[in-house]
Amino acid sequence: MLLDSSALLAYLLEEPGGMRVNEALTDGAFISTVNLAEVISKLVDYGYPDDAIPVAIKNSNVEILPFAAEAAAQSGLLRRVTRSSGLSLGDRSCLAVAQSSGLAVLTCDRNWAGLDIGIEIELCR
Repeated sequence: MLLDSSALLAYLLEEPGGMRVNEALTDGAFISTVNLAEVISKLVDYGYPDDAIPVAIKNSNVEILPFAAEAAAQSGLLRRVTRSSGLSLGDRSCLAVAQSSGLAVLTCDRNWAGLDIGIEIELCR
């Protein structure tokens, strides 16, 4: 299962949906480097100390996937079919990695509901 940044944040911040994310992490979940950067940025915004952030990420046991040039191109192309849903670059980056890896995506972002782009999308709340 590939986690969107909203999913990993729900787990780390003990928000609604975090228990579902915990299940995915227990089974072996992934996050892309782009979405990891988003998670770290949000943790900084929430006041996490710099030295606590890598510990929280490591303790989550999420596996980090690189973001390749092909995924970058695909995330740009996804703009056409996701524009009406208001998806960000980070959202589209996650979807592009899911498409290239064949992984299902777990997100807490309700904007993704109803997307029909050939991958399984599960809402965690």
